[in-house]
Amino acid sequence: MDKLMEINGILNDFVWGPPMLVLLVGTGIYLTLRTNFFSITKLGYILKNTLLKMFAKDEHGEGEVTAFQAVATALAATVGTGNIAGVATAISIGGPGAIFWMWVAALFGMTTKFAEVVLAVQYREKTPDGRFVGGPMYYITNGLKWKWLAYIFAFFGALAAFGIGNMVQSNSIAEALEATFGIPKLGIGITLAVFAAMVVIGGIKRIGSVTEKLVPFMAAFYILGGLVIIIINAAHIPEAFKLIFGSAFTGTAAVGGFAGSALKHAMRYGVARGVFTNEAGLGSAPIAHAAATTDHPVRQGLWGVFEVFMDTIVICSITALAILTTGVWKNGATGAALTTEAFSHGLPGTWGGIIVSIGILLFAFSTILGWEYYGERCAEYLFGPKVNIIYRILWIPFIVVGAVGGLEVLWNLADTLNGLMAIPNLIGVVALSGVVIKLTKEFFAKERVLGNK
Repeated sequence: MDKLMEINGILNDFVWGPPMLVLLVGTGIYLTLRTNFFSITKLGYILKNTLLKMFAKDEHGEGEVTAFQAVATALAATVGTGNIAGVATAISIGGPGAIFWMWVAALFGMTTKFAEVVLAVQYREKTPDGRFVGGPMYYITNGLKWKWLAYIFAFFGALAAFGIGNMVQSNSIAEALEATFGIPKLGIGITLAVFAAMVVIGGIKRIGSVTEKLVPFMAAFYILGGLVIIIINAAHIPEAFKLIFGSAFTGTAAVGGFAGSALKHAMRYGVARGVFTNEAGLGSAPIAHAAATTDHPVRQGLWGVFEVFMDTIVICSITALAILTTGVWKNGATGAALTTEAFSHGLPGTWGGIIVSIGILLFAFSTILGWEYYGERCAEYLFGPKVNIIYRILWIPFIVVGAVGGLEVLWNLADTLNGLMAIPNLIGVVALSGVVIKLTKEFFAKERVLGNK
C-alpha cells in the first residue's frame, strides 16, 4: 500500500503540476487564438444569450433537458469547495498574485470549455430509450475513431468521481457543519446520502430539475454575503487589486503570519486552483451539456463560456476580495478556515461562519449530484446502460464513508485519476479543433444574417 501511495504521489505531482498546467492553459491559448479571441470579444453577446436567457423555455432542437438545466448540472459539479477553500489555498501558498494567474487560466479556459461543449453536442448519441449521451468518450470515438482513448477517459472518469465528486465533498460538508453547529459527522453523512439518493435515482432529468433551482440560489446566497463584506471594506479594494497585480510577477514578501511566496508559487497555485475549480479541459462538464436541448452545438457552447466566467471570474473573485480586503490573508490560516475567518471578520456575530458553512453545504452537495451523473455516463460507456442503476446504488454509501473521513487512500487515488482525465480529453479537443472552428464560423454567419449580433 505504501508503494502504491508513493507511485500515486509521483503521478499526482505530474497531473496537478507544471507540465499538465502548461498543457491545460496552452490548449486554452491555442483555441483562443484559433477562434480570434471570440470568448473575450463577444463576451457581451455570450452573457446576453446565457445569463439574460437563463430561465427561458422557448428552446428549439433535440435534447433531454433544457439548456439551463444542463448548465446548472455542470455548474453544480463545477462550483464546489474549490470556490471557497481552493481560492483561499491559492492565496495562502501563492500570495495575492495567484488570483491574477487564476483569472488568466479562466480567460483562456472559457474557450477550452466552449470547445468541449460544442464537440459534446456535435458528436452525442441518442440511445434507444430516447436519452442523449455525450462527452469526451463520444467525441473521441465518433470524431477521431480512437475508441481505445475513449475507454481510457471513461475508466478514469468512472473511478475519479467517487473521490473528487463524492467523498471529498461530503467530508468538506461534515467538517464545516461539525465545526460550526456541532453536528456529528456520521449523522451528516447519512442525511446527505438520503437526500442525494432521492435525486440521483431519478437520473439526469431529476438532477437537472433540482440543480436549476439549487444553483442560482446557492450562488446568489454566497455572492450576496461576499459582496456585503467587500462593500463594508470598500476602502481596501484598491489595495487588494494592487496586491493582486503587483505580486503577480514578483511574488509576495513575508507579511505578518504569511510566509511569503515566489513568482512560481503564485503562477502554479493560481493556475492549478483555477483549473481545479472551473474544470476547463478536464472533460467533465461536456457530459452534462450533451443532454441539452439546443438547435446548434455552438449555442450550447456559449453556456460553457458562461460557466467558467461565473465560476471563476465572479464567485472565486468574490472569495478572493473578501479575504484580501479584510486583511486576514496574512494571519497564517489556509483553506476553508481562511475564508471562514474573512467572512467572520467582515460580518457581525456568527453570520460569517454560518454563510461559509452553508455555502460549503450547498456547493459540495450540488457537486455530489453533478459528479454522480458524470461518473455514471462514463460507466455506461464502458459497460452499457444496465450499469446505471448499479452505479447509483454504489454512489450513496460512499457519501457516508467520505463524511466520516474514511478511505482517504481512495480519494487520493481518485484525485490523480481526475487529473489524468484531462490527457485523453485534451488530445480529442485539439485534434477536433478544426470542427469547432468550422461550427463557430457557421453559427455566427447565420446569426449575422438573422441580425442577432
